[in-house]
Amino acid sequence: MKVTNVHDRLLPASPAQVGHLLDSLAGPDDRLWPSADWPPMRFDRPLQVGAAGGHGPIRYEVEAYDPGRRVQFRFTGPAGFDGFHAFEVMPRPDGHTLLRHEIHMVARGPALVTWPLVFRPLHDAVIEDAFAEAARHLAIPSPRPRWSLWVRALRGMFRRRRARRAIDR
Repeated sequence: MKVTNVHDRLLPASPAQVGHLLDSLAGPDDRLWPSADWPPMRFDRPLQVGAAGGHGPIRYEVEAYDPGRRVQFRFTGPAGFDGFHAFEVMPRPDGHTLLRHEIHMVARGPALVTWPLVFRPLHDAVIEDAFAEAARHLAIPSPRPRWSLWVRALRGMFRRRRARRAIDR
């Protein structure tokens, strides 16, 4: 199954300001990834080509990085995710900036079920939260996105599962 998933947020900020947020990804002062509510994005080294890591069960490597403009990650897990995801900072003629996140992949095997039922709803929620985080750091008024009932249920199931694993150790 071919998957294309694109999220955009137009921000009344300069490309340099938004690019600065992008460059903070997975760093000690990450101002884009919503780590307060989601598993943090972590890598085995600073953001650069070849850095390996991910967030939660989603694993990837940085395969392209143009500081302040674009970072692209090649999926290495979970099973059946064959493709990439990327953040891109896109200048607009009016001086505003479009922040885009996109996934282009082919879902195979278990991902034929896990992508549409589990990962897509969680992905959509975390990216909208990341955009809200960007707006917050740029002092742009932005309502906090509301999670769907399904996203809240999935998060609850994963939270209980992690708690059981911690008790079993």
